[in-house]
Amino acid sequence: MHLTNNDVILIAEIGWNHAGDMKLAKKMIQFAAKNGATYAKFQTWSVSRLKPGEWDLDGRRELYEQSELSRQEHIDLISHCIKYNIQFLSSVFSIKDAELLVELGVSDVKIPSFESRNKELIDYCSEHFDKVFMSIGTSTLDEIMDSTCDVTNKEFHLLHCVSTYPCEYKQANINMLDVLRALPFKIGYSDHIVGIESAKVAIGFGAHVIEKHFTIDNDLPGRDNKFAILPRELGYLRKFIENRKDMMIYHGTGYQECEENQRNNYTGRFNG
Repeated sequence: MHLTNNDVILIAEIGWNHAGDMKLAKKMIQFAAKNGATYAKFQTWSVSRLKPGEWDLDGRRELYEQSELSRQEHIDLISHCIKYNIQFLSSVFSIKDAELLVELGVSDVKIPSFESRNKELIDYCSEHFDKVFMSIGTSTLDEIMDSTCDVTNKEFHLLHCVSTYPCEYKQANINMLDVLRALPFKIGYSDHIVGIESAKVAIGFGAHVIEKHFTIDNDLPGRDNKFAILPRELGYLRKFIENRKDMMIYHGTGYQECEENQRNNYTGRFNG
């Protein structure tokens, strides 16, 4: 039976959808909080350490420069999360990124799929953060087992992920969650499929962490804004999680008190 976890952590992946506009980033935090997200997640990097790559040819380097969060902007976003009662989270791409979050007193961290084979980063995060979420897109199971072999953090979460943007239903490979359950970690799903139906299916397979790209306007610039869920969809997903939690309350094998009248007065109500 797949339905095992009643409490689901919901990560609203704002990432760099703000494109460096801090007013927009803070507005996204407010909408994420209002619609039931556990975390508002960003991305922490320094373009000064970005290696040459295809991003130099397609305009992404300029977007990285525009969206890079300064130390003070991290502080401002953390404060804004506290104000709206939502937890701050950010993805790190190197140990230097993680060190910044440690200096700022951030307790939880996200390791993105592309760094799921970066054993040094994984070990550092396992040691220095209370809770670690790691997506495992682009990696094989053997690679994941090797890169996490020294992890002792009891709050280390493996998030199944297919790193294509957006992902199609037929590419989701949700059964991978059953495979991950055999590992000594909590499991979740970083979902790149449009909408929230795939996230619901993953919850049914035992995912107790769901990460969805989040925006307040699909027409904002950037690829991720195009397939990210909107506030109302985030709200629908949180309501589904709450309703599912109620449905999983065990009432035993007998009939319930709410059935008392029907049991006593409706049974045998037709003669013959």
